[in-house]
Amino acid sequence: MASVPYPFTAVVGMSDMRLSLLLNAISPAIGGVLVRGEKGTAKSTIVRGLTALMPDVPVVTGCRFSCDPAAPDPACPDGPHEAGGSEERPARMVELPVGASEDRLVGALDIERALSEGVKAFEPGLLADAHRGILYVDEVNLLHDHLVDLLLDAAAMGASYVEREGVSVRHAARFLLVGTMNPEEGELRPQLLDRFGLTVEVAASREPDQRVEVVRRRLAYDADPEGFAARWAAEEGELRERIAAARALLPDVVLGDAVLRQIAAVCAAFEVDGMRADIVMARTASALAAWAGRTEVREEDVRQAALLALPHRRRRNPFDAPGLDEDKLDQVLEEFAADDDPEPDPEPDGGPEDDPDGPGGGQPPQDGDGDGGTDGPQGQDAQSPHDQTPHDQPQLPEQPQAPEADPAPADPKAQSNGPEEDAPGGGGEKAAVKAGDPFRTRRLDVPGLGEGADGRRSRARTAHGRTTGARRPQGTLTKLHLAATVQAAAPHQVARGRSGPGLVVRRDDLREAVREGREGNLVLFVVDASGSMAARKRMSAVKGAVLSLLLDAYQRRDKIGMITFRGSAAELALPPTSSVEAGAARLESLPTGGRTPLAAGLLKAHEVLRVERLRDASRRPLLVVVTDGRSTGGPDPLVRTSRAARLLGAEGVASVVVDCEAGPVRLGLAGELARDLQGTAVTLDELRADSVSALVRDVRGQGTNHTTRRAA
Repeated sequence: MASVPYPFTAVVGMSDMRLSLLLNAISPAIGGVLVRGEKGTAKSTIVRGLTALMPDVPVVTGCRFSCDPAAPDPACPDGPHEAGGSEERPARMVELPVGASEDRLVGALDIERALSEGVKAFEPGLLADAHRGILYVDEVNLLHDHLVDLLLDAAAMGASYVEREGVSVRHAARFLLVGTMNPEEGELRPQLLDRFGLTVEVAASREPDQRVEVVRRRLAYDADPEGFAARWAAEEGELRERIAAARALLPDVVLGDAVLRQIAAVCAAFEVDGMRADIVMARTASALAAWAGRTEVREEDVRQAALLALPHRRRRNPFDAPGLDEDKLDQVLEEFAADDDPEPDPEPDGGPEDDPDGPGGGQPPQDGDGDGGTDGPQGQDAQSPHDQTPHDQPQLPEQPQAPEADPAPADPKAQSNGPEEDAPGGGGEKAAVKAGDPFRTRRLDVPGLGEGADGRRSRARTAHGRTTGARRPQGTLTKLHLAATVQAAAPHQVARGRSGPGLVVRRDDLREAVREGREGNLVLFVVDASGSMAARKRMSAVKGAVLSLLLDAYQRRDKIGMITFRGSAAELALPPTSSVEAGAARLESLPTGGRTPLAAGLLKAHEVLRVERLRDASRRPLLVVVTDGRSTGGPDPLVRTSRAARLLGAEGVASVVVDCEAGPVRLGLAGELARDLQGTAVTLDELRADSVSALVRDVRGQGTNHTTRRAA
């Protein structure tokens, strides 16, 4: 691997990502950058190139926490620091691997000194190494949630707090946080997504000439890294000086009330939750002004800041159309640029009509057209789907029952479960129905403790989760549980002749940590597309429910598959995959009509799960059957359906039946199916996470359990 990094100025394209990184280099308080996009788009190369542009960092000699000699941290674990004894070193880029442990990130007790000297000594982690540098997390969406929490808390507070194993340490941790992710591999939780200051989306250029230039430069760099870097040395030096000048100018940048009102108006117009977006926009706009060599923030800076800071904070539905509505953005900026005069100039003849382009009140002049930004429009960039939250009500159906949320006209006969829906021939195939609005679903878990792929759905034994206990090693010692080991060895020290400091530890004393995290499951949907489900309103609600479950699987890093059954057979519409977008596309184009071969659908599910178990025995399945429970396909359909369900139940497959039965007459067949599957049944309404009826049912169930326990 070449020791000379690829020059930042030699990167072709990627203007949004480069600008976002430069702004954070000027003002680290912006909060970092999340880069979303496909693999092979030079994300890591650009970040490493930025490191070479960062100015050298003065540090206290010998300080493991990179304290600034001009203002050393009074709480530094290596302190207190005396005057003098400083040196300069290049800024660091610390990479956090996906498989890193909590100890590696935040630091831990120095085991060697604890065992040999009997003292508590803190061994710094990656957060300490990254202080006053860059912390780069590739595939941040695959990082364990508890590590992301620690990482973003440290980035927000500028310090890391470690309270564990008898060690209490606080040290400074201010760094430029850069995360990259491929959205196809899962999403960040919205709470974590919001903690990144800026987000950009990158993709390889589709222009042949630009792609040719990328290949030409990369081949030249690989052939002679030093020579290639030397050819770009002048551009690198100019950019380094410009960053330093912008940093020095930033404290003098004026962010007037008029600009703050524009920022607040934009965030309010796009219905952004919380106040973090306003703060990030203000810091970004100030950095843009400093980057342009100005001491006043203009409208063009506010516009550019909005395009970088808002898109990932305003998407409600993870499959919403990407981008920010730039026409709406320009309209809001123009409106509040014209309204800025009345506050500083209350006289009636000094209103915006006299000077529509001037802000008034002694504030810096604004550009009314907003076309002078540093880069071009970025409305197509910076996307991030995230979960629904209780604040997302405008995007959810107003009524608690999903069927009432579909605006499509309904057939008057569709409201019943009468025999006309399953008459011979089933009325033939009907056109696909548009899915209803998705919603937050209740969490569905696989019971027990698994050992499958990392994810967010079900409990599992993992190598990197939270520590839940200790045990004697079963084979090779994997992760030492220090406190349990010391406790096991302590009672035997006198017998082992130990009278001074230190600890005599034997093999029988060793204890390994038992860790528990979350795993991703295989969620297999078995969807009824028969005539009994073909009523337009009901099918729209059913598709909305399945889409909601697909989005939930997307967030929890599950593999998903989809089986549909109608007519005389079942079909594997989507083989198990990690791409839930493919599942959503199949769902939208799903036709309906015909008989209801429910038994065939269950048997097909049994076969798919058997094959998947051979491919990956550790990934546990969750079967989600979406049906009204009616079965009309083949001889003795109800008997065959019951047998197929009992076969799956006997194999211990975790199952959930989503009961889609509607109408005044209900047969309760979905509940019987759930009993045969040894699973649970939920109605469409109960599937919603915010369902009042589900909450009441859960509370009543808890009360019943408490009563039973008291009686016992």
